Amino acid sequence: MKRLGPLLGLGIVYLFFAIVGPEAFATTRTLETIARQTAIVGTAALGMTMVIVAGGIDLSVGSIVALASVVVALTLDGGYGGPLTAIAAAAFAGAFCGLVSGTLITRLRVAPFIVTLGMLLLVRGAAKGLGKEQKVDAPMTWLVDLLSSLPPDRRWMIVPPGVWLLALLALATAFVLRYTKLGAHLFAIGSNEETARLCGVAVERVKVVVYTLSGALAGLTGVLQFSRLTVGDPTVAVGLELDVIAAVVIGGGSLSGGEGTVLGTLVGAFIMTVIRTGTAQMGLPNWVQEIVTGVIIITAVAIDRWRHRRLDA
Repeated sequence: MKRLGPLLGLGIVYLFFAIVGPEAFATTRTLETIARQTAIVGTAALGMTMVIVAGGIDLSVGSIVALASVVVALTLDGGYGGPLTAIAAAAFAGAFCGLVSGTLITRLRVAPFIVTLGMLLLVRGAAKGLGKEQKVDAPMTWLVDLLSSLPPDRRWMIVPPGVWLLALLALATAFVLRYTKLGAHLFAIGSNEETARLCGVAVERVKVVVYTLSGALAGLTGVLQFSRLTVGDPTVAVGLELDVIAAVVIGGGSLSGGEGTVLGTLVGAFIMTVIRTGTAQMGLPNWVQEIVTGVIIITAVAIDRWRHRRLDA
């Protein structure tokens, strides 16, 4: 039930809206839209999964996404390189932000919540400064097609390239968590940091690495955000970190650390997107969507705490 619960929940939520919602909901076009919208939250949530497994948290994800979108636009607009250079620059900018967060957490021995809360403001300010507090236009390149609706001649792709990118990154992240020494160390640190340290795990080094990886994935999310908006926007993705954390928790990840899967995270991201899409097509106001999402998050956390109390007992 722990592993299949989120997947079962996704099926129930989708069937609910397919039955009570408008006919347009249960169409391939809507499914493509759901996949496109999930790509942004899902990509950032992959990095958050690793951070939460290690017992940490990162509140700066939304700000890093905004910064990365501005970096992409500035790179293209300034003629510093093509789309691949812009992608690399965005990933590097995100990785650098994650490196700073991880270094401050380990060197200053300050709670991740406090450090990343400060980074949320710092990085957001940097994004606004780079963009001169306005949207940054950029030349049209193939980057804008990453999350655009597929034209008739490219229907063979099933979903846009950005969704396939999410799938590849998900496979890579799952491989790291399950089959590498880094993944084993993340679970060990999240389960019991002191025991992991006594067993020879370089706890500080692993934490810096995982925050750097999370930042890089947030940078790639910024590329997808740029693709969706076609501009670099320093004010975008406000509150995205809450959606990302919620996706991990709904998918079975534990805020106490030591638990979390890539599949569960993706399912959690899809659940939130299905709810928002379904309520929007039913004409319900935005505040209803927020209430429903909030109830789901609280329920998921409550179930996690109840399960841990049973195990401790």
